[in-house]
Amino acid sequence: MKKRTYEASEAAKREICAALKALMAQKPLNKITVAEIMQSCGMARQHFYYHFEDIYDAVRWMFDQEAVALLREHEGVMLWQDGLLQLFQYLQENWSVCLCALHSLSREHLKSFFQTDIHAIIQSTIRRIVMELDCQASDHEVELLTRFYVGALVSMIEDWLLGDIRETPEELLQFVDQLLKDHVRGAALRMAETRPAAEQTCKEES
Repeated sequence: MKKRTYEASEAAKREICAALKALMAQKPLNKITVAEIMQSCGMARQHFYYHFEDIYDAVRWMFDQEAVALLREHEGVMLWQDGLLQLFQYLQENWSVCLCALHSLSREHLKSFFQTDIHAIIQSTIRRIVMELDCQASDHEVELLTRFYVGALVSMIEDWLLGDIRETPEELLQFVDQLLKDHVRGAALRMAETRPAAEQTCKEES
C-alpha cells in the first residue's frame, strides 16, 4: 500500500513538473502561478501543496530528478565524461526551461543543483588519475583540486547556457579532461621533485 501511494505521489509530481516546464518555456518563473500550473495538468490547486512547498521547490525537484540524476548514474565510474555529456544534452534539449531557471533563481542557488554530484565524479576521477600515475597526494590536496574543477565546470555550464561559450559539449569535455590530466601530472612531478629534498632535510634534522 505504501509503495502504491509513493508511486502515485511520484507520478503526480512528474505531471505537475511537466506542466511547469511547458510554462517555463513561455515566460519567467515569477510570472507563473500555482493555479495555472494545476489547471494545465487538470488538478485542483490545493493538490500542488501536497507535493511541493512552492514553485521553486518544484523546480528543485525537477532538476534533481531529471538533470542531477544523470550525474549520479556515473558517480565513481571511469567514464565520468559520459555523465557530464548527458547533462549537457539535457540542458540543450531543455534550453528555454534551463534559461528560465537561470534567470529566475540566484546563481548560487542554481549552482547547488549540480555542485554536490559534480564534486563526487570529479573527485573520484582525480583519485583514479593519481593512482594511475602512481603518485602521492593527500586528501586535502585532492579536495582542493576537486573544488577548483567543480567551480570551473559549474561556471562553464552557466556560460554555455547563456551562449557565452560556443564550443560543443564534446569539445568542452575533451578540453577539461586533458586539462585535468595535465594538472594532476604536473602536480605529481612537482611532488616527486620536492620529496627527496624534504626527506633529506628530515634525515639531517633527526
